[in-house]
Amino acid sequence: MCLVARYLESIGIPTLCLGSARDILIAGAPPRAVFVDYPLGHSAGRAFDADDQLSIIGAALRLFSTLGPGDGLVTLGNQWSKQGWEQNAMNPAAGDTRAVRDTTPQWQHDADRIAAEGGAAG
Repeated sequence: MCLVARYLESIGIPTLCLGSARDILIAGAPPRAVFVDYPLGHSAGRAFDADDQLSIIGAALRLFSTLGPGDGLVTLGNQWSKQGWEQNAMNPAAGDTRAVRDTTPQWQHDADRIAAEGGAAG
């Protein structure tokens, strides 16, 4: 998502990424981003809670009209209704197998690294 946003911005199409994984938004460095401190999969609000969803989407759209490219990550103040959900996030004992994100570029193939660095693959 962040890579697509950066490409679209490079050709003049403004973008805004809305997400609930701060480490991914930071590592992906989109031109504009809004972070919602909710469990993954709920970036646009709690399921079946129209007021919460409208609050998040409305705030994101207002920020979209004021943020410029490179203004970074803005955190919304919305609060998830169930306390303690964060205890299982990034907790292998609770079944969460995600790893902490790393901003160091990683490549599946050496040709991908060469292309990304602006060289020609052999």
